[in-house]
Amino acid sequence: MANKNCRVLFAMIMINNSHHTKRLSRLKAGEKPCLKFVSQFWECYNGGTMKVSELGEFGLIERLARMVDQAQKGPAISGRQIIIGIGDDAAAWQGDAANQLAAVDGFIQDVHFTLNGISWRELGWKALAPNLSDIAAMGGTAQYALIALALPNDTEVDDVTELYQGIIELANEYQVAIAGGDMSTAPLVAINITVIGRAPGQGKILTRRAAQPGDRIAVTGYLGTAAAGLEMLTKKLQFDPEAEATFRKAFLHPQPRIAEGQLLVKHGVKTAIDISDGLISDLNHILRASQAGARLEVDRIPIHPAVKANFGNKAIELALSGGEDYELLFTGSAEIINRVTAQAACPVTVIGEIEPGQVGKIGLVGKDGRPYQPGKAGWQHFVTE
Repeated sequence: MANKNCRVLFAMIMINNSHHTKRLSRLKAGEKPCLKFVSQFWECYNGGTMKVSELGEFGLIERLARMVDQAQKGPAISGRQIIIGIGDDAAAWQGDAANQLAAVDGFIQDVHFTLNGISWRELGWKALAPNLSDIAAMGGTAQYALIALALPNDTEVDDVTELYQGIIELANEYQVAIAGGDMSTAPLVAINITVIGRAPGQGKILTRRAAQPGDRIAVTGYLGTAAAGLEMLTKKLQFDPEAEATFRKAFLHPQPRIAEGQLLVKHGVKTAIDISDGLISDLNHILRASQAGARLEVDRIPIHPAVKANFGNKAIELALSGGEDYELLFTGSAEIINRVTAQAACPVTVIGEIEPGQVGKIGLVGKDGRPYQPGKAGWQHFVTE
């Protein structure tokens, strides 16, 4: 039964509706009467929560559009030249003469994530991060995002707004304007995001296909930390608070290497990829595209001290095949990589070399110089283990 405050709010809705009825002919285009009051009433009536089925598709879109509008008013975002944003059949913005980049990623419940042990805000950040990382791997600048959500009818509206808070936080950090999207119902949560970006100058786009024999192989940051976070969450492992925070942040709050990708372009790197599926798997993509092989020195792979301390011998497996670190894996001459290393804001580590020979073959060498055999190669869709 609605409480006294709800009854008062309901009365306000009725009064407000009466007022709007008299002025419907004077409403501005797109103005919707009373939605704020109706939303507040339902939240009050249902004990402080409201389902998306109660607010409805258009009410939810309006709420999210307000969030985006309020959060992206700064000059860095508003300067993106959006002509038509959320609420129309398509988004429109003023383009420029540069080549464009486009990246799309799907995030499906019980395939890419579960709702256990993760906040909706963390989910929002993590859902956008892979797209920005793809733009980083091409050496570009992310500019616009289109977000398609599919939600079960019983999803709470507060959870969806929290999801958008996470998306907006990451978008604002990299000056990405949220320009539009789509909304639908589904049995499980599905988040599909498309990011449009600006490519570097003509002929400077980083690709997978330009690695040459003799090139050094290098990576940014640490590898295996995100996989450690996944292990911790799925297996409910406990570590000291500092280690837990490190693992959780790496897995749920990854930092796309946009600036580092642009630095690679500046110093003449031609080939790069972001590490999403795992070091071995993603290096293999480069080798097949470049028609080459490679040798990796396992003991040189950068692993965070907390991963080494808490996972022991398994740490190297996490680094080789864990994935979702969203670090950049790239190749270049020793001179080029030295210049990148000197200017990069994060660690850069040379871990091997591109070699001629069998295409896609990766020779792993251990500390003792003997071949090292990994447990698995990395993540791949449509393959059962």
